[in-house]
Amino acid sequence: MTALDIAKTDIMSPDIGMSHNCFEPSKGVSDAVRIPSSPIPLSRKQKAAIIVRLLLAEGAVLSLQDLPEALQTELIHQISVMRYIDRATLKAVVDEFVSEIEDIGLAFPNGIEGALTVLDGAISPATAARVRKLAGVNLCGDPWETIAKLDPELLLSTLEEESVEISAVLLSKLKVSVAADLLGRLPGPRARKVAYAVSQTGSIAPDVVEKIGRSLADQLGTRPPKAFDDGPVERVGAILNASPAITRDDVLDGLDQDDTAFASAVRKAIFTFADIPGRIEPTDVPKITKDIDQALLVTALIAGTEALEPVVDFILGAMSKRLAEQIREEMSERGKVKAKDGEAAMAAIVAQIRELEALGEISLIEVEEED
Repeated sequence: MTALDIAKTDIMSPDIGMSHNCFEPSKGVSDAVRIPSSPIPLSRKQKAAIIVRLLLAEGAVLSLQDLPEALQTELIHQISVMRYIDRATLKAVVDEFVSEIEDIGLAFPNGIEGALTVLDGAISPATAARVRKLAGVNLCGDPWETIAKLDPELLLSTLEEESVEISAVLLSKLKVSVAADLLGRLPGPRARKVAYAVSQTGSIAPDVVEKIGRSLADQLGTRPPKAFDDGPVERVGAILNASPAITRDDVLDGLDQDDTAFASAVRKAIFTFADIPGRIEPTDVPKITKDIDQALLVTALIAGTEALEPVVDFILGAMSKRLAEQIREEMSERGKVKAKDGEAAMAAIVAQIRELEALGEISLIEVEEED
């Protein structure tokens, strides 16, 4: 039975934090410190204080920090000046509260930011950013909750650009796993300075931390949205992954001439049929091939025997001996395949590997940095 049920049935529990003596004037409780059941009316603020006190006493978890600071202050004041209420008063307040709740059909968020939160994912990021900018919206609620949901790349750039002191506060308010990852990605000297500054944050007042959070949330919220989810390296790599080998090699050669660093990064982002032995664990080969049509696999392996025989040997060597022999026999029976068909078959296997990687079922071996 909930606190509201208890109050509505007029069964008062001492667990709500008020002594039974407070309901019995004969025990020495003065009427001057009680709110009588009649006939003095209660203000809405007093009623709110009663409801909050009852719910907290019953163990309810309330997000009162989302209220404006002025309302939180007023609530504290009301609770501090109220002393005791009798059962009839409590029941009347609860009845009124329940009645108002039951009459509510649908609740809408308060303000532009609340509306944007509800519509998150249903409207474009560009529209949301434009509405915030035009309305001059200040984020409500806990700004650090908003910051924690931001792209880690955006947080990393903030840690690199902001002062050491601000960066230390930001790092301290993030989840430990996220903070550790971001700290590890900072340049060594910068990481050491920020880590030391964290040790100096113990005396910062809560209101200062909140102001820093609001400032960062406003600042990060007004940054223009990205037109693309992935960076240029990932986008070019994905395009070249799906391109014929002759096109891929030609483009990479051109990139080497124009921008060697970018070309090197793109090469690392590319995963082709030829990369399978160096980036796939042998134990993952059965996962990759089980959902691939065997005729398609045979076509890819036949095409690979001419220039990519190590790849063919790697794939067949990671299979069971019986299955590998069966596939070799089928390859022998099929003979040569058209270059176009072979390229398409190898691309299909690469696409399967990428899909399994995206689902987290396999992991690609990281490419080691060249000296």
